[in-house]
Amino acid sequence: MALASAVALGAFGAHALRGRLAPDALAIYQTAVQYHFWHGLGLLAVGILMERWAAARALAASAWLLIAGLLLFSGSLYLLAVSGERWLGAITPLGGGAFIAAWLLIAWIALKR
Repeated sequence: MALASAVALGAFGAHALRGRLAPDALAIYQTAVQYHFWHGLGLLAVGILMERWAAARALAASAWLLIAGLLLFSGSLYLLAVSGERWLGAITPLGGGAFIAAWLLIAWIALKR
């Protein structure tokens, strides 16, 4: 789901928003798509690891942190790009923190194994 929505939102940005958004807003939108896609791949990897390391329950927490990061980081950037509401930029670092926490948790789990 995360990867399909990244592709759909990327295509929407490339086709429907080009020419409608200022170049700086389009760059913000593209950043949202890039992080959305990379962290969607991270969710896929976590799913694979969850099947392989069933005893590592903390992997579920890392998946939820990645989802939170997608919603807060990419979501705030998508909305900022299309609405121009600058206050949304204050939400973005919360998503970045969730991404960082997820990757640190994944690394910790891997090191324990």
